[in-house]
Amino acid sequence: MDLSRRLAAEALGTALLVATVVGSGIMAESLTTDTALALLGNTLPTGAILVVLITILGPISGAHFNPAVTLVFALRRDLTPRDAALYTLAQVAGGIAGTVVAHLMFGEAPLQLSEHIRTGGPQWFAEAVAAFGLVAVILAGLVHARNAIPWLVGLYITAAYWFTASTSFANPAVTLARALTDSFSGIRPLDAPASSPPSSPARLSP
Repeated sequence: MDLSRRLAAEALGTALLVATVVGSGIMAESLTTDTALALLGNTLPTGAILVVLITILGPISGAHFNPAVTLVFALRRDLTPRDAALYTLAQVAGGIAGTVVAHLMFGEAPLQLSEHIRTGGPQWFAEAVAAFGLVAVILAGLVHARNAIPWLVGLYITAAYWFTASTSFANPAVTLARALTDSFSGIRPLDAPASSPPSSPARLSP
């Protein structure tokens, strides 16, 4: 595919991913006061949309939706540095658009600064584990089970919501977008750099 189509796919995919993360978080928080149940309501849609997006957009752009993944492919020389930089810009723009879309669907202000504190050594270490696992799953999938990568990534993120202390952000573009929502899936902008090594949310106590 030509570069413009690949960039459009990356922007659209990241936008839909973030709209799902933020939107399902708002919906979950409005339906229950049980944090564990709300997290489950946030987890399942995120894993599901990843399977869908990677399946349909993977043949166009590779379905990175994540600057960390794009960096890995650039280091493998599957992308030129210029293309990798443009992928990252498309992902960041798409993520912010996804936050705006989610807010508008639920009658919220289009952009907000999150006040949810997510910081500390254990959460930073959890992010390193989450990012390492995501990249390992993708690279192993390329070698051993290329057709299964949508399911591998979707299921990994679903699991990582629960086995990591940070609920597995593992995605700088999505983390930035989530700093712009003061909802269930938000992260305080001050904490965002340490949570950006793929998508995932939850309003957990610091």
